[in-house]
Amino acid sequence: MEEREKVVCLAKLAQQAERYDGFKNTIGAKRASWRIINSLEEKLTSGDQAGVMMDAYKKKVEDELRKICNEVLSIIAIHCLPLANSGENAVFFYKMKGDYYRYLAEFSTGTEKKAAADQSLMAYQHAMVVASTELSPANQIRLGLALNLSVFFYEIMNSHERACQVAQQAFDEALTEIKSAGEGVYKDSTLMMQFLKDNLALWTSELTGGEASKDDDVDMEG
Repeated sequence: MEEREKVVCLAKLAQQAERYDGFKNTIGAKRASWRIINSLEEKLTSGDQAGVMMDAYKKKVEDELRKICNEVLSIIAIHCLPLANSGENAVFFYKMKGDYYRYLAEFSTGTEKKAAADQSLMAYQHAMVVASTELSPANQIRLGLALNLSVFFYEIMNSHERACQVAQQAFDEALTEIKSAGEGVYKDSTLMMQFLKDNLALWTSELTGGEASKDDDVDMEG
């Protein structure tokens, strides 16, 4: 690829990444609403008026979530992945693909949930292959990928030990790299490492019968 073409591709990817931030803010609010509604619905008596109204509103939020996720996934497939050939760009957009399929799996059921989960895992795994060969263990995007993959295993697959393993390995490898290179080199990775550490503390507490509750604590993700 000629240098000018590379510049154009990078500019287009930057535009899509900026658009992604807008989608992320919108869907973050919708996901938070769904979690609250779902939690409240579980405490209501099935079939009463309040329960019926809550169920209708939850379905409305789910439809909005599904629409946003499908729109983002279409943009990724058509405009982003064809340009993201390697390195951080490829990891970023395959991670993003995994994220939005994970969001679909959060509220879906049955075969729809399984299909979304399968697509999410494949995208995350593809991103991990690229990240492990082309990015430093302390790279911010690689850490964000490991963080979200661990959340996927914990929340979607209910594979708690695997989630802890992914998070712990990413944290340990990054810490080793940072100690070798010097803290100032990877200062932007500190937040992701803190998120990994916080999730590990929460999950370990839950696995050992601690007092942490999924109703009160939300897993950190990138």
